Amino acid sequence: MTKAIRNLMLVDDDEDDREIFLMIVSKAHPTLTISIATNGEDALQQLQNATNLPDMIFLDLNMPLMNGRELMQALKADVRLKRIPTIILTTSSHGPTINELKALGAKDFITKPDKYSTWEKMLNDLFLNPPL
Repeated sequence: MTKAIRNLMLVDDDEDDREIFLMIVSKAHPTLTISIATNGEDALQQLQNATNLPDMIFLDLNMPLMNGRELMQALKADVRLKRIPTIILTTSSHGPTINELKALGAKDFITKPDKYSTWEKMLNDLFLNPPL
């Protein structure tokens, strides 16, 4: 894993997906600090109040209150937050959505796997070659 990645933020309203993500990442990288937000509003508030910003954000799209697309727009409009690499991690694999979010500044777009072993491989591969 790149030494620059010490802090992550996961923004996802799905409890099972959060649990899987945390299990895999904590096992492979136990010294990593991971903050959790369950929607875009919560994430934006945490980021605006943070003294240490995350080195990378994993962002789901379909969430209540403020969805991932809206949060991406808010991040890119904020001078302090716009440089944080953001990876979309969602169930969607819709081509126009992928293109739109990459145009907004997403570093990568990953469709959530349906098996634990696939999640594990995908996340471990991502940390070996982070799209920073």
